[in-house]
Amino acid sequence: MISRYNDRSLHKGKRDLDQPTMLIISDDPEFSRAITARWQAERTLPAFTLVSSDLSLDFDPDSFHAAVVGRIRPQSLSVVMEAMEAAGKRVLFLADDTTTLTTVRERWPSTLILKQQDHWLDTLVLVATEALQRAFAEAARRRAEHSKILLEGQAMLGRYILDMRHNLNNALTSILGNSELLLLEPGSLSANARSQIDTIRNMALRLHEVMQRFSSLEKELNLTEPQFAREAGNFADAAAAAE
Repeated sequence: MISRYNDRSLHKGKRDLDQPTMLIISDDPEFSRAITARWQAERTLPAFTLVSSDLSLDFDPDSFHAAVVGRIRPQSLSVVMEAMEAAGKRVLFLADDTTTLTTVRERWPSTLILKQQDHWLDTLVLVATEALQRAFAEAARRRAEHSKILLEGQAMLGRYILDMRHNLNNALTSILGNSELLLLEPGSLSANARSQIDTIRNMALRLHEVMQRFSSLEKELNLTEPQFAREAGNFADAAAAAE
C-alpha cells in the first residue's frame, strides 16, 4: 500500500520537495490514519506519504524529509530500519512493547523513540513537527550550497572563456593577416597551396565570427552574477527561516 496526500487532496506522482514531506511506514492502516487525522488539527500541515513495510525499500530517499515508523511486522523491523538508516533521514519510531523499544535503541541509536502510551499522538505530532522542520531546513541549506557551487562554476567558466577570447582573437588576427598577404602574391603559390591557404583564411574568419559572439557574454555575466548571488542568498535565508 502506497498513498500520498497533503492537506487538500489525495494525489499520486512525484513529490514537490518545496513542501515538508513526512513518510509514514506502517502495516496498520489505522495507525497511519490516526497520525494524519491528528495532524489535521495543527496550523501547518506537511505532505504525507503512507507506505507499508514491504514497499519501504522501493522508496527514493530524496522523496521525503523525515519518517515515522510504527506497527510494522516484526520480521520487517530490521529491513525497514536499515533502509531508513541508509537514507540518512530523521526517523521517529513508535514502540508498543519493551522488547521492540530496546532492540531499536540498541541497534539504531540515532532513531528517536516514543512509547505508544497515553496521549502518544499529541507527543508524536509535537516531536515529529520539530524533526520535520529541522530536516526541511537542512535540505534547503544543502540545495543552497549546491546552487551556489553550480552558479560559481558557471561564472568561473564564463570568465575563463572571456579571458581566452582575447588570446584567441590575437592568434586569429595573425593567421588572417598572414594568409591575406600570401594570397596577394598569386604567382608565388601553386594552385593547390592557394586553395589550402584560402581554406585556412575562411576557417579563421569563421572562428573570428564565433569569437565575436562571446562579446555579449561579458554583458550577460555582469547582469546575471548579481542575480545569481541574490538567488543563492534567498536559498540560504529560506533555510535559516525554516530552522
